[in-house]
Amino acid sequence: MAERAKTAAAPSATLIAHAEPKSPAAEAYRSLRTSIQFAGLDHKCRTILVTSSTPGEGKSTTVANFGVVLAQTGSRVCLIDSDLRRPTLHRVFGLGNNRGLTSALLEALPFAEVAQTTSVPGLSVLTSGPVPPNPAELVGSNRMRESLEAAVDQYDMILLDSPPLVSVSDAVALSAFTDGVVLVVQTGKVPHEVIRRAASQLHAVKGRILGVVMNAVNLKRDGYYYDYYRYYHSYYTPSEGKKGR
Repeated sequence: MAERAKTAAAPSATLIAHAEPKSPAAEAYRSLRTSIQFAGLDHKCRTILVTSSTPGEGKSTTVANFGVVLAQTGSRVCLIDSDLRRPTLHRVFGLGNNRGLTSALLEALPFAEVAQTTSVPGLSVLTSGPVPPNPAELVGSNRMRESLEAAVDQYDMILLDSPPLVSVSDAVALSAFTDGVVLVVQTGKVPHEVIRRAASQLHAVKGRILGVVMNAVNLKRDGYYYDYYRYYHSYYTPSEGKKGR
């Protein structure tokens, strides 16, 4: 079972899907949840890697809020902070980080024994644990793959937060272990060529890209009253119109 949450601080304000479940941003995360469910009709998605091409595009915020809306359906969800270079999820959820993913891997412990519960029913977080000197080797190891496969028996859905694709090789290695990848892109920040390069890296290891989450899209010019909106590129295209509440 997951450990009782060892709270180091209050959950971050970035957990908008939990703090403001009726907000437009929370609705956007629910749209992502629905899209993922449709994407898994023929190939069920139980383990999903969430990454970005470069730092600062909102992948950790997306992982956290996506996990919240999944747990709100009654699913058993575990978020894994596999970004062992700049871990974030323990701060987002106000959890201690003395033990976590690195502890589970080094001590050969099931993920569920080290994961911590959160204030969101059904949602657990396996924080990064102590940052190791060899992150890429650790997350790309056979033990990581085997531990992730075993964790599927304990959870309905597992989401992994990983380092950006272009910076280091960690996310590419992890994509080979998961059922699919969601790529987070901050609009206007990253050149298209960089995004294409990131996608090519995933395809090279046969990573299954489920879709792209466009982050920080300004829709004011289209008559909406909020600045930030996320949509799932595979299902919401310009020809289909834009969705807003």
